[in-house]
Amino acid sequence: MKSMTGYGRSQVVVDGWEILIELRAVNHRYLDVNVKAPRSYGFLEDALKKAAGSHISRGKVDIFVSITSLGTQETAIMLNKELARGYLDALQELRDCFQLHDDISVMGIARMPDVLVSERVAIDIEALTQAVLQVFQQAVQEFDTMREREGSKLAADVSSRMDTILGLVAEVEKRSPERVFAYRERLEKRMNEILADMTVDPQRILTEAAIFADKTAVDEETVRLRSHLHQLALMLEETKPIGRKLDFLVQEMNREANTIGSKANDIAMSNLVISLKAEIEKIREQIQNIE
Repeated sequence: MKSMTGYGRSQVVVDGWEILIELRAVNHRYLDVNVKAPRSYGFLEDALKKAAGSHISRGKVDIFVSITSLGTQETAIMLNKELARGYLDALQELRDCFQLHDDISVMGIARMPDVLVSERVAIDIEALTQAVLQVFQQAVQEFDTMREREGSKLAADVSSRMDTILGLVAEVEKRSPERVFAYRERLEKRMNEILADMTVDPQRILTEAAIFADKTAVDEETVRLRSHLHQLALMLEETKPIGRKLDFLVQEMNREANTIGSKANDIAMSNLVISLKAEIEKIREQIQNIE
């Protein structure tokens, strides 16, 4: 299990290029990848987004790219032969015409305007893209290592809270029949007070208590809660992204807790439900970080 939050970095020299890749990711409901590279290397954006999508299922991911040329592959010096020949012919004519000392040299002609010009060499886009993706793979390894480490911490915290919830569910199950017994005693006492000297029909008491028990029974809810907790435990062992599934499962757990709360009619049960919902909410907050 991986956290959505992570950082990875790799800096490598490949084929005369010094390439630096940094990844930073934070929580996000869906996958949102932003590539920040020099404008002249904008062609890398689609390839990096596709590569990120194959490793990351969701999160807001920023990819920073820095590329430095260590050689001359970006520019080339070109000789304008026709222009140089023109300069040479003109200089020779000048020499002969005025009988000047012959000091014509290579450096002299090279200094003439536009004899030597620098031209930008076309970048091998495919080769550079493959080199960048190679460095990206190394950055992703560090990125995933951090996410897995954070994911293990999240799983441990969620497991601890699951144990707490199971204990609360057991208390709810224990308290449920005690409420029915207490209700029956209160009902019998009240009816005796109202009817005074008249004899109270025991069957009537039992019937009312049965109706109360049926209305306030939480057996189905606690059984489903236990089932959800079992599913949650299994999910925490999975290696594929489970964040969305966990989110849905915790919503179901919260729904069961709300139903129990609506049936609670005494302070003890209400307090148990409050604690139960608090733990579920803490799990919900934690799984927002899980991929």
